[in-house]
Amino acid sequence: MVDAVIGDLNNVTGKVKETAGAATGDRSLQASGIVDQVKGAFQKATAPGVDGQPQVVGKAKAFAKERPWATAALVGVLGLATLGTLRGQR
Repeated sequence: MVDAVIGDLNNVTGKVKETAGAATGDRSLQASGIVDQVKGAFQKATAPGVDGQPQVVGKAKAFAKERPWATAALVGVLGLATLGTLRGQR
């Protein structure tokens, strides 16, 4: 729960920095804001949910239950892509 709150805080801070950087023309501040937003989104996605697992795991499980055929297709495509990548690295 704390990680999700910290993620939200980083996201808001990042938006403020990005907006301030855009308004003043400070590209460094603007970039720092974008980095903070990405960091916040990652923290929120990996924060433990109600069941103790990261929220992203819960969302993946729900997607797999709702759309088993799409999940199978996605896993197949990722498997083929991984196999193709590994075969190319000789």
